[in-house]
Amino acid sequence: MITFIVGLIILFVGYFAYSKYVESNFSIENEMPPSIEINDGVDFVPLSLRKNALIHLLNIAGLGPILGAIQGVLFGPIAFLLIPLGCVFMGGVHDYFSGMLSMKNKGAQITELINKYLGKNYYRFFMVIVSVLLLLLASVFVYTAGDIIAERFFHQTDFSLLNPVILSVYGCIFVYYIVASLFPIDKIIGRFYPVFGFLLIFGTLLILAGFFIKGVNLDEFNIFSLNKTLNSKPIIPYFFLTVSCGLLSGFHSTQSTIVSRTITTYKDGKKIFYGMMCLESLICMIWAAAAMSVYNSRLVPDEIIGTANVINSIADVFVPYLAFIVTFAVVILPITSGDTALRGLRMILGESFNLKQKQIKNRLIIIIPVILIMISTIIWAKSAEDSFSSIWRYFNFVNQLIAIPTFLYATIYLYKSNKNFLITFIPALFYIFITSVFILNSQIGFNLGYKISLLFGAFIVFVFLIYFVFKKLKN
Repeated sequence: MITFIVGLIILFVGYFAYSKYVESNFSIENEMPPSIEINDGVDFVPLSLRKNALIHLLNIAGLGPILGAIQGVLFGPIAFLLIPLGCVFMGGVHDYFSGMLSMKNKGAQITELINKYLGKNYYRFFMVIVSVLLLLLASVFVYTAGDIIAERFFHQTDFSLLNPVILSVYGCIFVYYIVASLFPIDKIIGRFYPVFGFLLIFGTLLILAGFFIKGVNLDEFNIFSLNKTLNSKPIIPYFFLTVSCGLLSGFHSTQSTIVSRTITTYKDGKKIFYGMMCLESLICMIWAAAAMSVYNSRLVPDEIIGTANVINSIADVFVPYLAFIVTFAVVILPITSGDTALRGLRMILGESFNLKQKQIKNRLIIIIPVILIMISTIIWAKSAEDSFSSIWRYFNFVNQLIAIPTFLYATIYLYKSNKNFLITFIPALFYIFITSVFILNSQIGFNLGYKISLLFGAFIVFVFLIYFVFKKLKN
């Protein structure tokens, strides 16, 4: 358990020390926050620090910090070190600047920030990428949340669309998505998310308490046994795409900009954006430890290792009498991230097409066709056995891809402000390398050999480094 404890120390010390340094590189001026300056009663609404923190936690914490942890720990105990290190030096930095720069630009969404700092070409490309990401995420989370609810609470084993129970559960989730994405943020999200956030934290603490009651069977990090893992894939790049939420997730940049419109003071930014990212990382580490323990103790069949089915097994093992609470807390995650993914997409499209979202008519113009596309996506995902896994793999790639422009426009902001731009530029280059190697080596990409993919990935980073320094920073 030493490696796990070292990881927790890295996470806590990193938050209290490095977050202060990151904050010192952002110019907090006497500007009026957009929640007060604009306050349209729909998306721009002042909320308290406590509400904003719990809302943001649920916005960013989809199934990623749990499902990603269950899959990521297959790479071995190095996960307990890479998760907190990635969170402190990349994930927290990414979330902080995506939220704070949105506040500084009157609550602008990620696409408008890309347009302002990086230009039209980046904007056009990532407008499509971000929209596809949010559509995939909202669709996938209807699918996963619906199946978990049907299995756990209705004891279903048939998850096809021919099952009326499945259709009913999916329908309820869709109705909630529509209502939550259309209503003013303080009416539904602002009222219920703090309660859901408490349940999420409480459910995770129950798992942690189970470590001390039931005992936990964890491996220790050993540099000589890095290749002796349950996952046949190399750590670079696959670990960094498998464990996204909890380490770094580009999706968060679409959610930070939602909360940027409800914060009442710039000083809350560190606690909300950086702090909730670290809390999500903590949740990820606890679930990773729980997964490793049940794997090592042979408490789950080999065929479900690394799948969402492990969630119920963990709940049954560590919290046998309160397993339903843990399951409910887990079910909350994809639902509350899916609805805000839909809300974020509505805000992005509204901003792009200049449709003011104060009018319900303009909100419906965007939401109705989006819902129809989501329904089509779910039908396709259910039509073939490997459709869902294909969506999930593409989602992981696109998710990390959109973290890159956030780091880049933060780099330009810091460079122009005479601040340390390396704190965002180095993570940007690292994820250009990670995503390049993945798409070159992966079967869903070019399926090249691993070594040649590493070589080409390094070359792409070098070319981009030269281009960005002389074309963007020196311009």
